[in-house]
Amino acid sequence: QVQLVESGGGLVQAGGSLRLSCAASGRAFMGWFRQAPGKEREFVAGITSWSGDSTYYADSVKGRFTISRDDAKNTVYLQMNSLKPEDTALYYCAARPNTFSAYRYWGQGTQVTVSS
Repeated sequence: QVQLVESGGGLVQAGGSLRLSCAASGRAFMGWFRQAPGKEREFVAGITSWSGDSTYYADSVKGRFTISRDDAKNTVYLQMNSLKPEDTALYYCAARPNTFSAYRYWGQGTQVTVSS
């Protein structure tokens, strides 16, 4: 199985930036989800393959968040700019073996807290 380790979360003031990292134990198609307390987990951003250029974003983060990857390091990043209090959540890195599979591998999560 693919093991995922997230890092980069923290406390930031509204309007600030954070960069999350997720290191994978092997190659996979990766993405980011988030979950606020008492709410359902939601999709944030995804990238379809290690060699492809396709990226996808939730409407709520378009123009503010950017997902990228370093194929050599099996690492995916989430650059978060112009953060808002509503971005506060536990952010999870996720992976799937191919683009027609559901995300099946999950990291433990990294907390992002945005203060006003």
